[in-house]
Amino acid sequence: MPPIDHLSELLGKWRDDLAAWAIPEPILAGASESPWVLPTQVFARRTDRLSADPSGPSFERAFAALDPPGTVLDLGSGAGAASLPLRQRLTGLTAVDSNEAMLGLLASRASAAGLPAGRVLGTWPHIAAQVPEADVVTCHHVLYNVADLPPFLNAMTAHARRLVVVEMTKVHPLTSLNGLWLKFHGLARPQGPTSDDIIAILTASGIEFGWQAWRRPGGSDYPTMAELTDVTRRRLCLPPERAEDVTQALIEAGVDPARPADLGSSGRDVVTIWWRGSANP
Repeated sequence: MPPIDHLSELLGKWRDDLAAWAIPEPILAGASESPWVLPTQVFARRTDRLSADPSGPSFERAFAALDPPGTVLDLGSGAGAASLPLRQRLTGLTAVDSNEAMLGLLASRASAAGLPAGRVLGTWPHIAAQVPEADVVTCHHVLYNVADLPPFLNAMTAHARRLVVVEMTKVHPLTSLNGLWLKFHGLARPQGPTSDDIIAILTASGIEFGWQAWRRPGGSDYPTMAELTDVTRRRLCLPPERAEDVTQALIEAGVDPARPADLGSSGRDVVTIWWRGSANP
């Protein structure tokens, strides 16, 4: 097992890299709207798209582990993109998210599918003691929001009877906005951390795990270019009168106005990571 100080170094780098994404105070103070936009409609559309046509290594690993059928704990569940595609083998679902609107979106979809779903409002692992164990724990596109990794990962492992399945973008999801930050603010944004850092941390932790890099098929995240422009503008701390400039910049960055895909959210190059849980069967 690698020396503990090597693991500490990796964890410290992870924390520092995440901290570097903080928006400079002068820019933040000048913003008329919060840049921390959570486009619930994007999460809902992705959930519906993935539920209608489940695919990819993350789905396949979790689905295989649910044989025989069992329960899922979905951490940072959003509208249910990780868990609801598994519904054919679910006997129960517990969703954890810090956003009540997201839990509501998941609950309505679970109800429509005739699936019993418990909802826990809060952040992991702070509310772990309130959450039941499950056969499979899923956690999609959450780790880039977790500065203190060990307790988060350990609590996941302790709650899974069969398998933990994590999905994350290969690079930090906000990296796709870096060119726009430079264009509008002259601000160079960070490049890390990346999924490679998580893999190094798991290796140094002595966890036996598997992983697979892959590319998720794209989809239209927004019905109109105007909606994507508005979300992107707010993320960049720009006022409403800059909307036309943002639209043009998005098009120059390769966004198709006829099929506007989100920038600053989960990208197409993703990594699935899985390991065995430690909860008693």
